[in-house]
Amino acid sequence: MSFLLPKLTSKKEVDQAIKSTAEKVLVLRFGRDEDPVCLQLDDILSKTSSDLSKMAAIYLVDVDQTPVYTHYFDISYIPSTVFFFNGQHMKVDYGKKKKN
Repeated sequence: MSFLLPKLTSKKEVDQAIKSTAEKVLVLRFGRDEDPVCLQLDDILSKTSSDLSKMAAIYLVDVDQTPVYTHYFDISYIPSTVFFFNGQHMKVDYGKKKKN
């Protein structure tokens, strides 16, 4: 399903998306098109993209074509999602279990 979502294929394109996406959450999925887990996530993202179009812009980014961002965001798990709002990186805490 990755063919249904727009792809960013260079650092320049990623930079432009970050700078130009205003008043929406920018969702960047870092991964590889042929990876089965990425394909599952892409399917979910593509099914929700029209419902989220007024509040989010979703792009796919190949980790091998953008090594600068792969290193900068310390992407070690494929796929990884990175979020921005008005050009600012949003750090997302997925929650850790509290010790009792």
